[in-house]
Amino acid sequence: MEVLSVMVQCRRGRERDGMGRTVMIFAAGSRGDVQPCVALGRELIRCGNRVRIVASVRHSPLIGEAGIDFHPLVADPAEIIESAEGRELLETGRNPVSFILGMRRVLSPHIANLLEQTQAGAKGADLVLAPSFGFLGVHLGQFLRVPHAIIHFQPSQPTRKFPHPLMPAAKLLGSLGNRLSFDAVDAGSWLMFRPFIKEWRRQGLGLPALSLRASMRRIRRAPVLCAFSSSIVPRPPDWGRNVHMTGFWHHEEPSWEPSRQLLDFLADGPPPVYFGFGSMTPKDPAATSELVREALRRAGLRGVLAGLPGASEPDMLAVRETPHHWLFPRMAAIIHHGGAGTTAAALRAGKPSLVCPFFGDQFYWADRVHGLGAGPKPLPARSLTASNLTQRLRILTGTAYADAASRLGRALSSENGVSQACRVLNTYL
Repeated sequence: MEVLSVMVQCRRGRERDGMGRTVMIFAAGSRGDVQPCVALGRELIRCGNRVRIVASVRHSPLIGEAGIDFHPLVADPAEIIESAEGRELLETGRNPVSFILGMRRVLSPHIANLLEQTQAGAKGADLVLAPSFGFLGVHLGQFLRVPHAIIHFQPSQPTRKFPHPLMPAAKLLGSLGNRLSFDAVDAGSWLMFRPFIKEWRRQGLGLPALSLRASMRRIRRAPVLCAFSSSIVPRPPDWGRNVHMTGFWHHEEPSWEPSRQLLDFLADGPPPVYFGFGSMTPKDPAATSELVREALRRAGLRGVLAGLPGASEPDMLAVRETPHHWLFPRMAAIIHHGGAGTTAAALRAGKPSLVCPFFGDQFYWADRVHGLGAGPKPLPARSLTASNLTQRLRILTGTAYADAASRLGRALSSENGVSQACRVLNTYL
């Protein structure tokens, strides 16, 4: 009721001013984190709102081309995490306590600056949309006296049905372990950022300290937008009415044009297999490129290789960033790292996938693809060899996985996640 009351007050204020609301979206992270927010931002603008996305400077062109106001984070969280020390933690951080302490050490020189820039980016907002990690929406909403809503790109809302994607081992403790794993992840993020946020609330926001319990109580009551499909993640029966599964948020780039080289390669033979790890970088990119090319040739397949070193060859085309919505439907199969956005794009294209996860929720999405019959057993990136990749390729392009992927593709193509998300926000208003 508290959130609804504030939203009604905001609406009355806008009715007096004759203006649409300003929505601030916090989208720190890789392109896979930012692109769905761009899709939502475009739809919010189409519905008469003003939108500002707070993100890393590297994403300025993507956001600007979509006609969305951009506020930069000069300190790039994704770049920090992708540093040598950050990558080591991501690859070896199986112990949650060690991982939290290590990430705090890596991020601590930058957090004060990030919080200050985020606060500046939220100025004048009527609604704050942010992930639950660090409870940013709670703090900014309190400071601005406006409502906030939570964005989840993976199932991060407490349930007894399955564990948090970042704590899969909790399922060994049954339904109670599943439920507690979500509180554990939220508590972990609080422990990671608490010293910095406590000071920020006091000096930057002029707010009193907020306990972990109070913060969690606020995010549990807030509206939640789950930016994924119930066709992929069946809705748990214990999620509340404030939790809305909208479907995936897809951003298409209508002005993008394929190169003549890409068009000629696609026309010159059977559909190739896509191989790309997005923002993930293998320990030895050159060696990875060689083993991928070797495996594809052993399996008698052509390849489109994204983000890997090495020149194009008659049966292998090296490409830079290419919109998945255009490229994936033209592939025979997709090999990727298991990011939520790439997983959604591959499934929506109706193509079978082999997921090679690196860390975090990528293992969750890898298991979902396999569990839904749209791809073989995941092959973790750290276990990748020419031999086991060849084996997976030979079964990946078979009809069983292709049929399941095609069925899922039809289901996802019938959804419009950003429209549903806007409808949800409007009902709260």
